[in-house]
Amino acid sequence: MTVIMVLGVMFALLLAGLPVAFSLGVLGLGMLVIGGFSPLMAPQAILSTLDGFILLAVPLFLLMSNILLRGGCGKDLFSAVQAWVGHWPGGLAVATIVSCGIFAAISGVSVATAATIGVVAIPEMIKRGYNKNFVYGLLAAGGTLGILIPPSLPMIVYGFVTEESVISLFLAGIGPGIFLISLFIIFSIIYSKFFGGYKPVPAASWEDRKKHSIKVLPTIMLAVLILGGIYTGVFTPTEAAAVGFSLALFLTTILLRSLTFDDFKKALFESMVTTAAILVIIAGAKIFGKAIALYRIPQDISMFIEATIQSKAIFMITVCLILVAMGLVFETLSMVLIMVPVLLPAAMSMGVDPIWFGIFMVIMVECALITPPVGLNLYVIQSVAKTQLGEVAKGVIPFLIMMIFTVFIMYIWPDLALFIPFKL
Repeated sequence: MTVIMVLGVMFALLLAGLPVAFSLGVLGLGMLVIGGFSPLMAPQAILSTLDGFILLAVPLFLLMSNILLRGGCGKDLFSAVQAWVGHWPGGLAVATIVSCGIFAAISGVSVATAATIGVVAIPEMIKRGYNKNFVYGLLAAGGTLGILIPPSLPMIVYGFVTEESVISLFLAGIGPGIFLISLFIIFSIIYSKFFGGYKPVPAASWEDRKKHSIKVLPTIMLAVLILGGIYTGVFTPTEAAAVGFSLALFLTTILLRSLTFDDFKKALFESMVTTAAILVIIAGAKIFGKAIALYRIPQDISMFIEATIQSKAIFMITVCLILVAMGLVFETLSMVLIMVPVLLPAAMSMGVDPIWFGIFMVIMVECALITPPVGLNLYVIQSVAKTQLGEVAKGVIPFLIMMIFTVFIMYIWPDLALFIPFKL
């Protein structure tokens, strides 16, 4: 009964137009007061949360991705990949997916990935004759790779909330990330060949390939350095973000000379606004999380699930349905911060590995990024393409199915996520 009342009040606050961060914070504070707990727990929870070293990675990764975006690195990356695979059936679509994957491995931000590659790829693909709905769906879904291919901001937040190893989460994201990219590529080739209406083009000359590859080489090296440094233990994810930001600044101002001072100010301002929004949501979610922990709501849900759901498969299907429904009204980090404290204890009681569950959560959050009415990537692509939201939403349906299929494969073969961090 308590759970239903809490959810009812939360949705009432959201429907009243109160932002997610304040809805969570007000509800959590109210629960503390009503339950007879000290309201001083709220500021203590906020201070202990925002004082975490690992959260420094959030503004630094945002700065890096915005600087690369403003510096035109996405355009160079797309041109280089297109030079190598653009003549394939659906080659431009393949180039888009590969570019999204590489840029995701640099920035870790879904919206930045969709915007950076979308600005370049959408007009080029439509000019080449690709189906518009397919193009919009491809870019919206390709952008979601930004939170699955490590480094990933939601993985950092999940690791922070659960106190699990962020590096293990990053490693666990590699297998499903490559699998999902492969699915996208196979579908794009088949769709383009039989339904896409694209215009074939001759292969680029070796001279063009060499020129574009040399130009994009520093960006690729930046990705290799960040990921290599994290996985070899040379630096932590937070230190990697700092190194990445410094090198992105050096790359765009000294080597490429593509970042103006005005562009730098815009990147700084956008990163500041996004960071503030993320930290406020985290603070509100921390108060809410503290309150539901004191009310023993996660434990009650775990006991209810253990008493009513005996099958692990039924439990995971139920969780999938809950997360899809939550994704209709919540954005990325809100889903992670609200649902992880509630669902993870129940999942672990079912024998689910917390690292595996983290990757599962991230993929489901990816689905939320491309489901209306609050799918952020839909709005990004709508803005870039200057089209109707319905056109973008229609195009993401097959990619949404592939994401759910990836979750199914992960369930029947957990080593898709767990092999690299624990068995390699």
